[in-house]
Amino acid sequence: MKNRKFKFSLTAIVFLITIAVFSQGQSANVLLDAFYSKIKSQKNPQIIDARGPEEFALNHIEGALNFNTKSEDYEKQTAALNPSQPVFIYSIAAYRSGLLATDLSKKGFSEVYILEGGIASWIGGGKPFYSNLKSKLSLAAYKKIVAENEYVLVDIGSKYCATCKTVKPILESIRTQYREKLKIVEIELEESPQVIADLKNVKVFPTLILYQKGKIIFKKDGLGDLKNDVDTALAHN
Repeated sequence: MKNRKFKFSLTAIVFLITIAVFSQGQSANVLLDAFYSKIKSQKNPQIIDARGPEEFALNHIEGALNFNTKSEDYEKQTAALNPSQPVFIYSIAAYRSGLLATDLSKKGFSEVYILEGGIASWIGGGKPFYSNLKSKLSLAAYKKIVAENEYVLVDIGSKYCATCKTVKPILESIRTQYREKLKIVEIELEESPQVIADLKNVKVFPTLILYQKGKIIFKKDGLGDLKNDVDTALAHN
């Protein structure tokens, strides 16, 4: 009985905090399942892709509009939105979506939600999306590579992701050190979105996964100390 009271109290507190946040005209970062659920609850959801037009053209959430605070028609785009209805925003990371969310909140929008992990979380979580290309790498080919090599390091990211770019020189250092002992596979959203969706375990860019004989040794959401983690894993296996 005490546990039920505690759960009820905790839920009530979270609810009250959410109300307080939105009453102050602020935005909220939410995880994929909550973001998706809130979108599905709306008859005509206001979804905004805050990335650049080149990124949007390659892939995006179905039904999304594309603009951010730097867009030439920004004021016109925001004027077309209903400030009394929820707005759902995403980008690659949090920067562009955060700027847009902050400005919309200042303009009086009552509910502004930012997708934690951005487009990586949406596609990597297997949610429906638009893409104008066919993935270069299929899930079957991915599994074949993982199964046929003793060690495989997979780097999943996007060419538009700033943090993803810092991974590349580290991968080159690892490739030079381990050579044939370690197979490195680089997967970009702009080339193989469907395999990222099919994996259903990507939450952010970059995501790094190390396999040994087909089994995951580690999975990193973000860069971290990749070189040290690879060295430690291979030394112990």
